[in-house]
Amino acid sequence: MISVIVPSFNEEANIAQCLVSLSHQTLARNEYEVIVVDGGSTDKTCEIARKYADMVFIQKSKKVGGARNDGVEAAKGDIVATTDADCILPSDWLEQIRDAFLKEPELAQVYGPVYPIEDSIGNRFSLFLANTFSRIGYYSRTFYYTLGCNTAFRKELFVKAGMYRCIDAGDDLEIAMRMKDVGRVRFLGSLKVGFSMRRYQQFGTAKSLYEWFYIVAHGGETQKYAYSKKQYK
Repeated sequence: MISVIVPSFNEEANIAQCLVSLSHQTLARNEYEVIVVDGGSTDKTCEIARKYADMVFIQKSKKVGGARNDGVEAAKGDIVATTDADCILPSDWLEQIRDAFLKEPELAQVYGPVYPIEDSIGNRFSLFLANTFSRIGYYSRTFYYTLGCNTAFRKELFVKAGMYRCIDAGDDLEIAMRMKDVGRVRFLGSLKVGFSMRRYQQFGTAKSLYEWFYIVAHGGETQKYAYSKKQYK
């Protein structure tokens, strides 16, 4: 059993396409469950999510990392996969995750690259750089630039490692450094996920990246910038 955790917040315009893509996986539907953990949406996000998900509830912990932790605590699966409510998952996403963990009993975490949903040369180039950065970190074994929208854990080891820190940014990087202490962390190039570029289109790529790096450099929290729960047009 794989448990898919989807944090959400005011995602009525996007969550249906995400959950529909999860409904059309190559795995049988009884081999995985979908859990939506909502951050207190004021739109129809939860109403839409209940049409597709096995479980929908309001998070009790802070930040997106806390939402994922809440989802893991409710999960039935031995493997937990996380994505975002504005992502689109390929049909073999869960099959690839299952096979990776079956092949490597010592595997603690697997993650992969992203491609832009809003296709353009600029968006492709931005994510090419991000994916290259991720590969450099992995193959040099200096850091693990994982993304919460495309990662999966062996649940027992995830809990043993202490789960996500409830911070505003950088929780993906931080958890991977702890996961490598309890098992193997694997980058899987074929594990690709459709990633929304709306943040960068609305707020600017340079500004968004600067804010992310600034928050991470300050331990994941700062009064100067807020990275999560952005309001989109």
